[in-house]
Parts: sequence; structure tokens; C-alpha cells
Amino acid sequence: MRRRPLAMSLSGNRDFRLLFLGRSVSLLGDGAFLVALAWEAYTLSNAPTALSLIGVAMTVPTISLLLFGGVVSDRYERRTVMLLADALRAVLLLLAGSLALAGSLGLWQLIVIVACYGAAQAFFDPASDAILPEIVTPEELGRANALEQVARPMTLRLLGPAIGGVLVGTLGSGAAFMADGASFIVSAATLWLMASSPALRRTAAAVADGGTAVRQVLEGWAYVRRHVWLWGTFASAGIAYLLFMGPAEVLLPFMVKHELHGNGFQLGLVFGAGGLGSVACAVTIMRGGLPDSSVSFIYMSWTLATLAVAGYGVASAVWQLMLASLAFNLLETGGTIVWATLKQRLVPGGLLGRVSSLDWLISIGLLPVSFALTAPVSSILGVRTTLVAAGLAGAMATLGGLALPGMRATEHTAGAQVSAGAGV
Repeated sequence: MRRRPLAMSLSGNRDFRLLFLGRSVSLLGDGAFLVALAWEAYTLSNAPTALSLIGVAMTVPTISLLLFGGVVSDRYERRTVMLLADALRAVLLLLAGSLALAGSLGLWQLIVIVACYGAAQAFFDPASDAILPEIVTPEELGRANALEQVARPMTLRLLGPAIGGVLVGTLGSGAAFMADGASFIVSAATLWLMASSPALRRTAAAVADGGTAVRQVLEGWAYVRRHVWLWGTFASAGIAYLLFMGPAEVLLPFMVKHELHGNGFQLGLVFGAGGLGSVACAVTIMRGGLPDSSVSFIYMSWTLATLAVAGYGVASAVWQLMLASLAFNLLETGGTIVWATLKQRLVPGGLLGRVSSLDWLISIGLLPVSFALTAPVSSILGVRTTLVAAGLAGAMATLGGLALPGMRATEHTAGAQVSAGAGV
């Protein structure tokens, strides 16, 4: 049977339309926030230490609360969990914007704000990962994920950073913070409107009401342990993120501002180039379908993406940073689309929130260490050498996960199920 066009098959789903709209607007604000946060950090302090501290402050609360956030997302209505997290982040970003515009935002205040932001993220992310299978059919999951991965880079890495660069360059970082706060209000409003939809009325069977939170966490962990494609991917991602994520996040803005003597608008262009790569990849997958060899595709895409981080270290002009950013995001998006669909298709709905929280926890659990080590390591090795070494080592760690015994054993079965779920 001929596949229906994506727009026709999903446009009639009111809940998906609202969720998609809210996420898109929120990600647009987050794209502006990324530029403003990096620029504000290097305005308050010209050393990489400032942005490293902010990275640690944001990730530690997220990591500390992720398991609890996963349990909450399985026990309670996921829409409500996401709405409350959005409301809290709106307040935090409006506060940061007000302080910055008044000229009274200090580094310690920014650290406190992003720490609270990270705590809210720990509840939002597992619920967000798990809500999509509730509002679209299994046959639509692959295409819905692909559509979201078109919108995500378009907003987070392309339009958002461009808006952020303009706002930072003309009105200051505070205006970009305020814009992100407003975007969270829009996202919360769309989630509120979804409340009247029968598709989001959780049944008693969907609400995890058996046992304590600790017992439910252990149930999720037991499920992960039985599947090498889950725990192996979590572990390899955790090691790779330790090696490359801190340098990439902290030193890329430093490269633009101090090594290449660029401005906030040019930093937005670098982020925006990554958005173009992600959009191109997502559109290609949306039109051509998901690969049958899903596990191998995920690992090869993420390995090559991590190698692109080394390109940041050898760049001698902003346009070269843009090319490296495009390559990284194009490849990373391909693996992410397939991974998200694989997880949503194969993990039982009642466990998906907890499995997603474990995914986030193990994958990013060492990020505070990565951020903390970036400044001292780069001061010893140099910014460029640190980026090159991080990209090479991270790629090796990623590829190592594919060699784990049993990682490919279910590849063809998994790939067939994902393709079936994508409607291809």
C-alpha cells in the first residue's frame, strides 16, 4: 500500500499538532538562549572557566534528579509534568533576562538560575521522550520523529541562534533570555490545551502505581540490563560525552570570540550551520525511510559526528567552523532519529519514562566532569589540541560500543520493526 504523505497522516492529530507547535516555539527560544548564555559567560569572564562552571551547574541537578524524573513521568500524566517544567523554566529565564537588562546579572546569579533550569530539565526530558507514543500510532512513530528532527535543528540550531545573535548584538543577552522565557510560556500553553484531548487521559494500567519509587527504578534498570543494545549504547555514549562534549560546548564559543575574533552574530552562524545539516538529514530520512540495519547506522553516524568535533580544533576561519558544525549535526541527527524510534518501538510504554531517564542519566552522567576538566586541560594542551584530541578519543569510544557481544544480534529484527513503525 502506498504510504500517505507525512503532512496528511499527522495533520489530523490535534494533540500532535499542539505538541509539535509548543516544542518548536520552545526550541526556537532555546536556540537564542544558547548564544546568549555563551556570550554572557564570556562577557562576565574571558576565561573558559566561566562557561565550564555554568555547564557543571546546569548538568549536576539534571543528573541528580533524572531517575526521580523518570519515575514521575511513568507515575503521573506526562503532559502535566512537562507543563510544570516549562512554567518553572519560563520564570527562571524571565528573571535572568530582567537582571541582565538591568545590568545586575552576576556570574553567581547565572549559575543559580541555570542550576534550577537543569533541575526542571530532569523532569521534562523523560516525560517528553515517553509522551509521543501516547499521541501517535505505532505506524506513525518513525515519521513523527523525523518531522520533529526537521523542526528541532531548524529552530534550535538555525533560526534560534540567528535570532539570538541579532538580539545579543543589538539589545544584549538579556533580550535573548526574555525571548526564551516567552517561548516556554507558549509551550506550556499548548500543553495546557492538550488537556482536553481523550488521547492523553492516562488509564490506570498506564500509571505505574505498584510499589515504591525505588522499586520502580529497579524495574527499569532490570529491563535495561537484559538488553545489550540499551545498556551498551548508554555506556558508550557516557564515555564519549565525557571525552568530547565539554570541550565542544565550552571551547567552540571560545574559538569564535578569542581565537578567530568573531562576534555574537558569527557564533549564531556557526550554530545555524549545524541546524542546516540536521534539517537536511531529517528531511532525507523522512522521505527515504529509516535504515534496516538500525544499530550499525546509529553507531556509524555518531562515530563520524564525533570525529567532526576535531574539525573545530583545526579551523582557521569562521566558515570552517560552520562546515564542521554542519557535519557534526547532520550525522548526529541521523543517529538520533533512528535511536529515538527504536527505543519508542521496542521499550514497553509503562517502562519508557524510566528507561529514558536511565538513558539520559548514564549518557550525560559524566558531563559535569567533562565540563570541569575542559578548562584545565585546555590551559595545558591548548584550545585547538584539546578539541582535536576530544573528537578523536570520543569517536573511538563511540565505535567501541558496536563491538560489544550481542550488540548486532537483534539488528535485523530491530531494523525491521523500526521500518514498520516508520510506515516505509
